[in-house]
Amino acid sequence: MESTVEELMPRLLPVGDYDLPDDFDPTVPPRTPQEYLRRVQIEAARCPDVVVAQIDPKKLRKKQTVNIAISGCQPAPEGYSPTLKWQQQQVANFSSVRQSLNKHRNHWRSQDLDSNVNMPKLEDEEGWKKFCLGERVYAEIDAESDNENLGVDYIKVGFPPLLSIVSRMNQATVTSVLEYLISWFGERKFTPELGRWFYALLACLEKPLLPEAHSLIRQLARRCSEVRVLEENKNEEQVSALNLLICLVSRYFDQRDLADEPS
Repeated sequence: MESTVEELMPRLLPVGDYDLPDDFDPTVPPRTPQEYLRRVQIEAARCPDVVVAQIDPKKLRKKQTVNIAISGCQPAPEGYSPTLKWQQQQVANFSSVRQSLNKHRNHWRSQDLDSNVNMPKLEDEEGWKKFCLGERVYAEIDAESDNENLGVDYIKVGFPPLLSIVSRMNQATVTSVLEYLISWFGERKFTPELGRWFYALLACLEKPLLPEAHSLIRQLARRCSEVRVLEENKNEEQVSALNLLICLVSRYFDQRDLADEPS
């Protein structure tokens, strides 16, 4: 058995024959290179040939493996796909927005926030959903039941992605909030509040994308394509918003396999 192991795993630092002192103790820190190598040999010899991991089934039930779909977007229904010229114009506009944001980030970051703007902590998922979407959308309250003055009540209608707000968000916060909102969107309808925040968060993402951000934006584009298929009126503003997000993910962030075929 040992000869087979030697053939498969040859020694990179062979230990030659040498005399160790009579008081050599493998349990104390080595004093010479020879003692160190000898100690490694002794520890390796004590390792069992087979090791069985002790797994707690209760922990597995709490943290199941998630299968992530890697398929592309659903094709746009006939008449819903934007033209190539439109897509190129949106990418150019988006690029200008990103450049302006980067140029003036320090300025906007230095601006004082209103006293009612309390940005949640990074790990506060529910807090960020309420902050971005407002209590009305978060609680799924019918807008018609609200009074006419809700437009100034940001607690209820959500805070818009003001430059003074998004400029204060580092990449970890941008990615986390994007994840929170995509998770929300995965089970609920598209809203203007979501659209504004998705656009702003994409504008704040730095290139090259981190793996987590790469996965998130692809998930966003696929979800937009799923919702678009269910839209009955191709002239709805919502279709244009969904097309815009798919366009930015696929053409600006180079996820070309998700791009709409020009109409």
